[in-house]
Amino acid sequence: MIDRVEEGMSYKIKIFNILKTEACGKPLLAFVRTYGCQQNVSDSEKIKNMLLHMGYNFTDKKEEADFILFNTCSVREHAEERVFGNLGELKALKKQKPRLIIALCGCMMEQGDIKEKIKKSFPFVNLIFGTNALNRFPELVYETISQKKPIFCDKTNDNRKIEELQSYRENKIKAFLPVMYGCDNFCSYCIVPYVRGREKSRELRDILKETKTLVNYGYKEITLLGQNVNSYGKNLKQPVDFSRLLRDVTNFEGDYWVRFMTSHPKDISLELIDEIANNDKICKHLHIPFQAGSNRVLDKMNRRYTREKYLSMIENVKKRMKNVFLTSDVIVGFPGETYDDFKQTLSLIKAVRFSSLFTFIYSKRPGTLACSMTDPVPHEEKTQWLAELLDVQRKISSQIYSDLVGTKVKVLIEDENKKRGYFVARTSGNLIVRIEGEQGMIGEFCEVKIIKCQNCVLEGAIINR
Repeated sequence: MIDRVEEGMSYKIKIFNILKTEACGKPLLAFVRTYGCQQNVSDSEKIKNMLLHMGYNFTDKKEEADFILFNTCSVREHAEERVFGNLGELKALKKQKPRLIIALCGCMMEQGDIKEKIKKSFPFVNLIFGTNALNRFPELVYETISQKKPIFCDKTNDNRKIEELQSYRENKIKAFLPVMYGCDNFCSYCIVPYVRGREKSRELRDILKETKTLVNYGYKEITLLGQNVNSYGKNLKQPVDFSRLLRDVTNFEGDYWVRFMTSHPKDISLELIDEIANNDKICKHLHIPFQAGSNRVLDKMNRRYTREKYLSMIENVKKRMKNVFLTSDVIVGFPGETYDDFKQTLSLIKAVRFSSLFTFIYSKRPGTLACSMTDPVPHEEKTQWLAELLDVQRKISSQIYSDLVGTKVKVLIEDENKKRGYFVARTSGNLIVRIEGEQGMIGEFCEVKIIKCQNCVLEGAIINR
């Protein structure tokens, strides 16, 4: 029997030979668009590496492409609407280029009603597959090309790991590294456990092997990914907790730092907080979604913690890390939420003082428990609540940023700024700093003094490289 590595390579070789014949000497180009979270970005990097081995190069122009893939997100309705809108624009292009292959993957493709809508409304789509069929991508592309008919991969129970799938990373400074997949929390508003499945932690040895490779290649920032990273390792044959994982991935020689997301408040332990506080290679930034400040709403959300427990956890974080920066996710207008509930969210924001927030008006997700809940508050009123929240957060962020003027911070220089002669750098706390510099600085750590803050934009001067 051919093992899964050889099998995947076999399909890639077959596809390469077919495409080479059909291309008649012209370079084949693929266009990949990613919607949604960092996990989707990581999945797209694996897909792009497979496309590269099939003989494709990449383009950022759909009109030039021979293969177009949308990696979709189903967390919010707006993301789905964008996919459908952009997909509709491809109809004319498909008529112009009949041999163009259009593929859809990601979380949306794990939903049966979405797949049926695509089959009916967008019959020019050639290939559909979900998050659980990522390792079958070369095989599915081969079937699409050789059979010359649309291929719709049903939800698969294939439990084969994707450890063999390498990533094509365009960014040579920062890398995403998945440590687990899926989610076991089943928050009442969230579709993720239904489309990505239950929690599956990667083996520690595989994560460490990949981390070592990234460090050896010179990556300066590694972000560990998971729907709930701090429940990592619970389902392994030999359980490993997340604090142990953080200790091990930061134990390699080299100048690099580690971030992670996303954390669930119920799983943050004192041991984890202490590991972050005492480990210089772990960034002092915690993204801890609280979603709502009302216990009544948190209970309806099935978040499994209270307002009091969240605030107690934040107090422990701040006691142990004086220089920590906190961010969070907030849902405004959850079904049945009242203005009094919403005011408790505002008071929590004022108490914690986040450096920034990711805010969303509740988006109904078919298949979730919250979808059937009574939702009497009109969208216009929820929009007013959101505006009030953003005003509160804007003032807090402005003060936090302004207080940094005159301080010295370590930053990683990430990219050139639009303004000539300036560069974009990022602090351990995940704040962006604009600095004046010179060519060749990208990818360096340096110490800067914050000299200016305007509209939550920091400007720094290099004092040590």
